[in-house]
Amino acid sequence: MSTSLRERRPTLVPTKPPTRNGRGTRTDPTRMPRILIGVVLALGAAITAFPFFWMISTSLKPASESLQYPPTPFPQTVTFEYYVQLFTQLDFGRYTINTVIIVLFGFIGMILMAMAGYAFGKFQFRGREPLFVLVLATMMIPVQVTMIPTYLILNGMKLTNTLIGIALPTLVGGFGIFLFRQFMSTIPTEMLEAARLDGASEIRIFFQVVLPMSKPILAVQTILTFIAGWNSFLWPLIIAGEQKNYTLSVGLSLLNQQIAINPPLQMAAASLMVIPILIIFVIFQRYIVQGFTLSGLK
Repeated sequence: MSTSLRERRPTLVPTKPPTRNGRGTRTDPTRMPRILIGVVLALGAAITAFPFFWMISTSLKPASESLQYPPTPFPQTVTFEYYVQLFTQLDFGRYTINTVIIVLFGFIGMILMAMAGYAFGKFQFRGREPLFVLVLATMMIPVQVTMIPTYLILNGMKLTNTLIGIALPTLVGGFGIFLFRQFMSTIPTEMLEAARLDGASEIRIFFQVVLPMSKPILAVQTILTFIAGWNSFLWPLIIAGEQKNYTLSVGLSLLNQQIAINPPLQMAAASLMVIPILIIFVIFQRYIVQGFTLSGLK
């Protein structure tokens, strides 16, 4: 009887103590692998970042220094002459404004895709699954196949050679709707029902309950939308008949054709394309993995 009432103590599994080296100090057996992994990752990061470093370094060099051999990694004389030249002598100010407008149109499309994803994820209606399959099917059609029909439709609507015509075909996409639908399916239905019982409308629920809970996937889609609008090249080149409606990427391609070899000027224009994307990525990077992970739960 006393044995059954005896307190049972948990058995502790002894862990392997750190080994001792010849000097009597303890060493961690996992230290060297971690150091090796850190060195390999640092080397890979340096190799990946070197082209961006060289691009920015060249954009800050005078023309004579950029062509000298052997090349120098750091500019001996720092100059912002070519950045100023892009906006004063060339038309990159207009190209930048056009690109920002297209990106803003893309953010409007992001809200529309969030609404569609919310409807597919949280509402029950007839034909929901076939419609969602149709949305997924649009992801399998190459963009180049639909360019001619899209151009003819916009030409019939008198929207060619306009910024609206450039932004309208890419306003929404099947991949964005899919991401929002997968993420919003994980939002507890009880919270939405509680909001409805409190008298909140569906629009208010979407903007005050659903969107604040969807910050990870909003961050992911913000980056994707910004990159798609900022780097848009082929469609603006097709639809924009006048140079005043060109985007930055189209202007960069014209720069290589219109001006003789001028590495600092070309690298300054390339830096203008790349640096904003890096800034947006650094701001939202902590949400990227979380957003993609949660989007694949269902």
